[in-house]
Amino acid sequence: MSTGTGTGTGTGSVRWSDDAGEGADDGPGPGTGVPGRATPDASDLRLLAPAVLAWAAAAATLGLAPGPRWVLVGGCVLAALALVAPGAARPWHRRPGTGRPAPRSRRWAVTSALRWPAVLTLVLVVLLQGAALAQTAVRERGDVPGLAAQRAAVTAEVLLTSDPVEVDSRDGTPRVLRRGTARVVTGRGRTRAASAPVLLVGGAALRDPPWHAVLAVRGRLAPTERADDRVAVLAVSGPLPVLRPPGPVARGAERLREGLRRAVEHAPADARGLLPGLVIGDTARTPPELTDAMLATGMTHLTAVSGSNVAVVVGLVLGLCAVFGVPRPARPVLAAVALAGFVVLARPEPSVVRAAAMGAIGLLGLSRSRRSAGLPVLAGAVVVVLVLDPWLARSYGFALSTLATLGLLLFTRPWGEAVGRRLPGRLAALGPALAVPVAAQAMTAPVVVLLQGSVSVVGVLANLLAAPLVPPATVAGVAAALVSLVSERGATLVAWAGVVPTVVIARVARTFAEVPGGTLPWPDGPPGALLLAGLVVLVLLTGRSVVARVRAHPVGSYAVVLLAAAVLLPTRVVSGPPDGWRLVVCDVGQGDAVVLRSGPARAVLVDAGPDPPLVDACLDRLGVRVLDAVVVTHFHADHVDGLSGAVRGRTVRQVLTTPVREPAEGARAVDAVAAAAHAPVRTLRAGDRVVLGELTAVVWSPWRRIADGSVPNNASVVLAARTGDVDALLLGDVEREAAHDLLLRLRRDPAMAATARGFEVVKTPHHGSANLDDGLMAAVRAPVGVVSVGEDNDYGHPTPSHLALLRRMGYTVYRTDERGDVAVVEDAGGAVRVVTAR
Repeated sequence: MSTGTGTGTGTGSVRWSDDAGEGADDGPGPGTGVPGRATPDASDLRLLAPAVLAWAAAAATLGLAPGPRWVLVGGCVLAALALVAPGAARPWHRRPGTGRPAPRSRRWAVTSALRWPAVLTLVLVVLLQGAALAQTAVRERGDVPGLAAQRAAVTAEVLLTSDPVEVDSRDGTPRVLRRGTARVVTGRGRTRAASAPVLLVGGAALRDPPWHAVLAVRGRLAPTERADDRVAVLAVSGPLPVLRPPGPVARGAERLREGLRRAVEHAPADARGLLPGLVIGDTARTPPELTDAMLATGMTHLTAVSGSNVAVVVGLVLGLCAVFGVPRPARPVLAAVALAGFVVLARPEPSVVRAAAMGAIGLLGLSRSRRSAGLPVLAGAVVVVLVLDPWLARSYGFALSTLATLGLLLFTRPWGEAVGRRLPGRLAALGPALAVPVAAQAMTAPVVVLLQGSVSVVGVLANLLAAPLVPPATVAGVAAALVSLVSERGATLVAWAGVVPTVVIARVARTFAEVPGGTLPWPDGPPGALLLAGLVVLVLLTGRSVVARVRAHPVGSYAVVLLAAAVLLPTRVVSGPPDGWRLVVCDVGQGDAVVLRSGPARAVLVDAGPDPPLVDACLDRLGVRVLDAVVVTHFHADHVDGLSGAVRGRTVRQVLTTPVREPAEGARAVDAVAAAAHAPVRTLRAGDRVVLGELTAVVWSPWRRIADGSVPNNASVVLAARTGDVDALLLGDVEREAAHDLLLRLRRDPAMAATARGFEVVKTPHHGSANLDDGLMAAVRAPVGVVSVGEDNDYGHPTPSHLALLRRMGYTVYRTDERGDVAVVEDAGGAVRVVTAR
């Protein structure tokens, strides 16, 4: 009896055949190929392709004004009507002299097959454009965009729709961002009802109000781009009284979230930050170095509420239903209730709703009774989600969720079966579990490269090792949150069942992030994404034949692999630090860490960057065991937070700092690290001379406190240093005010002016900021300018004007975000050259 091949019902299902069980075939049916394999029918792709094309059109037109959008809608309607009009179908014609109908041509058959998908595409385009028009009208009710364009001062009732996010500000004061919906806006003498999503920007007081509270907010509006998912930015000023507290559901969700946080309060730091991230997407307490490690290994999706979280929770409910004998008709209802509860727990923000939709689809696609619905339901979900929130059309998260779900539907079962056949009998069931992260990585890689500009070589293996640990951690976290309602101690005990796998996940991320060559640089932007997409498609199409050829010619294949490794492996992995190095600007992200050689295995470190492991690794690469001094140019986090990593395992003779101890928390942190390292702290002022082994340095700045601009930045220690025969100027983060003050002193001091003309290297100020003095950069111009800057930073550093100025003045520019560590090397003959890590 054959029941699994389908009968062409017009639903466009994937045809499956199982070896046994309900719906099994006696033999391979049409479109199945091999029993036990899933082959997507072409009709499935004809349903998915229109949804993807309509999505692309929605993304391309997101910033359009209503007028052009209506024109597009009208054009699509007319095109669809033309395709479905009676005259669009080619009539049968008679064979001459026979009276019998002649068969249609092959070209006409193809045209006819494409006609209805084209109609569906046009219909979906109209649907999504209409949704965008309707949503825009709702968002712009009350003329909030008009008030924002006038930068009007307003009073608004705002419903908070996100947790606070704290970002660094240039002056060191806390800057808090929160999303909200303005419901009533009073400005320019009028009070208007509104429904405008806004971004609130304020100080520390903005952290305190609970999620989903309604606040009375005073501030000034500023416009956003039309394609932005927020109508305006509202800079908050004054107090933030709560007009209405959160409702009972929001309060219950917050109690559960807080219960989970308390349950892991005494866990190791990695677990304390990572477990709430795995369960509810709360990454507020995740250590920054762990976040960087997960980014480098492609594991950041674990700390965002994703479809995998949803699948784990719903799968657990369905499994418990099966264990306790719950009737089948009731199981979907219970699963839906669990899904709704999880969405409330994780907060019903767009990313969570998106994850819920995609996770439910993924579970549906893997279930044995609904396999055929996978691709059509995915297509429908894409359209529904974009109708509800058109601004997700340009969301990287939505693209990643959709692609990961598509990979799960297309590849998990066939790849899992292929892997299972090669595993020992008892382990064969692990095949699909091993295939899930590989399928997700393959499908999402082109989008990931847009976000991080590199390709993780170790990401697949790291995710394979982490994947089995995510479900128990997630289940334990959810259980701990629920138990916290009745017993805080019980919740702590339950949470430890999730702490153990979470600690292992963190260790996997940290270990693989340090693998030499584990991340390969890749072309940035759309060209890099298209290139990687092409390579992925090529591997998918030719992978099996390549494997067959490798088996047939193993020696030649290994030779090709070794040759490619010799060409592509970064030089620093093989050769270590360059011989004769005198100065190295370490790649520590968005911060500064400059190493000046003072002797064999000895150096002076100028600043320590924001991340302890990064500066520690740089000093290890250089073989530095003794720091004759650590110079702290100023106390901002991007220069001092890595200090603990710099002193770890090394002898530190002294710490030299700027006399301006602002911000105070940074200065206290430096004092604490220095005390732990038993290193005395001294201050430096203009005119001080430092002689340490092979290094001589003169302090050029600061010689007075400058109140204009950023006080800490303008108080940066500026060093004119000589190590060996290499002269370098390190400008810290000085801004225009301090830089111009330094230029005036150069003009008054002939000795300084003479020194300024002899530098080989200038470490340019403030990571490539536009806030610099052109005259100073001209006075100290050198053959080499190094910009210490983090990749894809939030500040837009280095700015185009900064780079253009350097090039106009004849500097050869090296950037750590592009080149990694930048070393200035002195050859045996005295020649000076630059060596970079990549």
